[in-house]
Formats: sequence, structure tokens, C-alpha cells
Amino acid sequence: MRDNPERSRFELEVNGQIAYADYRRQPGTLVIAYVYAPPALRGTGTADRLMQGVAETARAEGSRIVPLCGYAATWLRRHREHRDLLA
Repeated sequence: MRDNPERSRFELEVNGQIAYADYRRQPGTLVIAYVYAPPALRGTGTADRLMQGVAETARAEGSRIVPLCGYAATWLRRHREHRDLLA
């Protein structure tokens, strides 16, 4: 996963296609507005790996996550090891 600050999104490239999580940074907070995976990557675990990277980034920065996106919110609730990151 890579951070693309010019586009305000985290990206994960798989087989030439890019899944991404749009974000907005606020002091101590990472707001995840939208998570997208191209149709060919859906059901492959790509968005899961992307969110894992988002969570690791937030933890390393000492930030909490505000998940505006339904997928991101559900992912954080399902992954107990990252629930402490919920703002």
C-alpha cells in the first residue's frame, strides 16, 4: 500500500488495477471517506489488505480513524485488534 497525498488517498495496486481509500487528515485523526475496489478485484481480499494498511498507518502515526465509508466502518468493527483506532 502506498500513500498518494496529491490525491488524498491510500492505494493498493493489484494486477495493474488500483483499489483506494480516500482520506482527509485532521489533527490526530484520519477520516476515511470512501473505499473503492475495481470490479475485477472485488471478492479477492484486496480491500481487506488495503484497510489493514490504513489501520497500520493510523497506528504508526498515533491517529484515530473516523470511517465515513460503510465498508471501512464494518471492517474496523470486525477486526477487534484495530477497534481501538475508532475515533
